[in-house]
Order: sequence, then C-alpha cells, then structure tokens
Amino acid sequence: MKDIETIEKLQKRATKQVTGLYSLSYEDRLKKLDIPTTRFWRCRGDMIEVFKILHGIYDKSVTTQLLTLMEGSITRGHHMKLCKHQSRLDIRKHSFLMRIVNPWNSLPDYVVSAPTIMSFEARLDNTRCGGIN
Repeated sequence: MKDIETIEKLQKRATKQVTGLYSLSYEDRLKKLDIPTTRFWRCRGDMIEVFKILHGIYDKSVTTQLLTLMEGSITRGHHMKLCKHQSRLDIRKHSFLMRIVNPWNSLPDYVVSAPTIMSFEARLDNTRCGGIN
C-alpha cells in the first residue's frame, strides 16, 4: 500500500505541472488529460495475468491449481467465472488471488473470450477494466 500511495502522489504532482490544470481537482485533471488512474493500471495488469493463467501461457505445472473456475450452469456473464475462496486472515484478503475474482467475473463475455492477449488487452481497455477508470 505504501508503494501504491507513493505512485499516486507522484501522478497527482505530475498532473499539477500541466499549464492551466493546477486549480482543478485530481479527478478533473485526469479526465482532462485522458489519463486513467493508477488503480486502473493495477487492475488491468491483474486481468492480463489472469488471462495468461487461464489460457495456459504460463507453465501449467505451476498454475494448474492456482485459479478455480465455477462449475455448473451460469445464467449471467461469461463462461470463465472464478470461484472466490474464503480467507480468515486479512493479509490473504488483499492477495492477488482474492482481489482479481470480482473484477474478472464482472468482465463481459466478448472480453474474456478474446483469442489472443493483444485482442484481450484492446477489449479490456474499451471496458475500462470492469468499470474502474
């Protein structure tokens, strides 16, 4: 979290340096410059990693048991929904495997069913990572 806050502060300070934007709020400066938040970039990176794991781009002997797909019929969303496991400890609640489930499950089917990483990234950018700007 400390590193995330440091990067966010740096981006806030950098956007203030643009002429004419100093008096605007941080969110307004980002909209004016058409720059996504650092939260979006983190989410985007996570979604790309999930896509790679689920499509076997990484070594399957290492990632086989990493993510669990929901079984049974799903009436909404896409066919690659992930199961969210319970966690007792707070430290695990913020781990990669816990934080990616909700954003991944909220993606539309046409994004998740992309044939390549490049097409997945393009489709993901159009959806803004499940609603995160």
